[in-house]
Amino acid sequence: MNILGISAFYHDSAACLIQDGTICSAAQEERFTRKKHDFSFPKNAITYCLQERGLQTRDLDYIAFYDKPFIKFERILETYLAYAPMGIRSFIKAMPLWIKQKIFMKEFIRKELDYEGKIIFTEHHESHAASAFFPSPFQEAAFLTLDGVGEWATASYGVGKDNAVKILAEIHFPHSLGLLYSAFTYYTGFKVNSGEYKVMGLAPYGEPKYKSVILSKLMDLKEDGSFKLNMKYFDYCAGLTMTNRRFERLFGGPPRKPESRLTQRDMDLARSVQEVTEEVMLRMARHVQRETGAKNLCLAGGVALNCVGNGRVLRESPFENIWIQPAAGDAGGALGAALFVWYQYLENSRITDGEKDFQQGSYLGPYFKNDYISDYLEKNAIPYTELSDEVLPEKIADLIADEKVVGWFQGRMEFGPRALGTRSILGDARSSKMQELMNLKIKFRESFRPFAPSVIKERVSDFFEFDRESPYMLLVAPVKKELCREMSDKEQKLFGLDKLYVVRSPIPAVTHVDYSARIQTVNKEDNPLFYQVLKKFDEKYGCPVIINTSFNVRGEPIVCKPAEAYVCFMRTNIDYLIMGNFLLDKKLQKPLEKDIDWLKEFELD
Repeated sequence: MNILGISAFYHDSAACLIQDGTICSAAQEERFTRKKHDFSFPKNAITYCLQERGLQTRDLDYIAFYDKPFIKFERILETYLAYAPMGIRSFIKAMPLWIKQKIFMKEFIRKELDYEGKIIFTEHHESHAASAFFPSPFQEAAFLTLDGVGEWATASYGVGKDNAVKILAEIHFPHSLGLLYSAFTYYTGFKVNSGEYKVMGLAPYGEPKYKSVILSKLMDLKEDGSFKLNMKYFDYCAGLTMTNRRFERLFGGPPRKPESRLTQRDMDLARSVQEVTEEVMLRMARHVQRETGAKNLCLAGGVALNCVGNGRVLRESPFENIWIQPAAGDAGGALGAALFVWYQYLENSRITDGEKDFQQGSYLGPYFKNDYISDYLEKNAIPYTELSDEVLPEKIADLIADEKVVGWFQGRMEFGPRALGTRSILGDARSSKMQELMNLKIKFRESFRPFAPSVIKERVSDFFEFDRESPYMLLVAPVKKELCREMSDKEQKLFGLDKLYVVRSPIPAVTHVDYSARIQTVNKEDNPLFYQVLKKFDEKYGCPVIINTSFNVRGEPIVCKPAEAYVCFMRTNIDYLIMGNFLLDKKLQKPLEKDIDWLKEFELD
């Protein structure tokens, strides 16, 4: 039984293939087109998913689409009518794509894929709920989904049991926690649907000076986590921006111009909206637990990528365990829709062991064999050294210990926004200069952005106030108290980005200014080679923690193919690149020649 899941036309389009209930492949379209957050129909991702199993569209039993276009169109029309004649420019801009592609989705899919079989449409938040519960390790759990907006729903909760999910309650547009956060993303000068994690990273540099203003003027928040937004301050219902002039007057000025200098006010705004978001998430989680009596919670939707909020839900809510979909945003909707068809529509059984999830480490993307990589290197006369499987982990550990930055390209590409040890850039977490170096000279991004640690699963509690697995880098926890360095009186008086340069622990490159870290635990079952590098680094240098950041530069998606990894390596200050068993030293490379298409590759194996 072959089921193809598709998400498209909002942001982060993706495809997923489920075969007899097993997640076989999944990928975002951006990784193939190289357009970050590509929302177009995921032709390339679909081709990959089918090719990976040697299938054609005629071999598919079902196609599942992640939302219901007619209901979404109804919401858009009703919203424009409610605000008319305001919003006419926005309406005119949106309509051509709806008329051409989005409304008649069934016919569009049939035409694009030359497919005559059955197409199932799930509701947007049903897809999120299915993506959260069905791959989880729990036989029963509550779920909470939070995002910008689906059809009408912006948040939902319910219960998952065995092979079914049931939504019990929803919050509807225009009242949206995701859109509130995006409004502040826009107002602090970052890109909506892309820069929200920058706001989260900036928050610890500020103070929650505007939290009370948000809760008194912008939001009516109830004890159970339900809320209404005061729409007179927002423009997203009918306009082309997120906020309006009333919002600007309330917070003392116009939005920050993108790329301009960050001020203390921007940091305070980030801290304020982050704390409000955490408060809403906690109130909702407590209410859901009271209503369902569940001990397990599953999370999905774009807001579930707020790993600081997730960490607080884990520590402070009544739930014993939480599981978060690694591709929590719209990309994960493709996976959720396909799993919904397999379990709930077709009523197939689902048995879990309470510990191991079905996500396979989220290593669900393309894989390139050593022969493929060596072929690319040889055809382009790229110098390399071949390492044996036995030598490779120690060699990479030694390079990291020597404060070299290493591009790491191994195995199947990750599904979701996080690099989890197959398309990563690695560095020494013990180095006090590594965060700034990697941000400015390799990632070409803002210096305040924190890096995440990868740590051997068995040693996580030695370094962090954390006692379980976090394989998908979606939980933030404090660095262990005994390892935290107390700041001097002078250091405690530092404001804003000056806080960045204070060494706070023995792993300063991954210790954020609030002594927290976004943790990835690595186990030998899901990623044995990456685990061996960490293990060897621990054995030789007494530290099971290294920096793991995504293999890309600012504004580009994570690399997918060897050619993309090579070009990224050459255009940055990465010192070494390891692809498969082949190690490339930057000092031995010739500059990229302009008349050669370095990204030209061959067909997927």
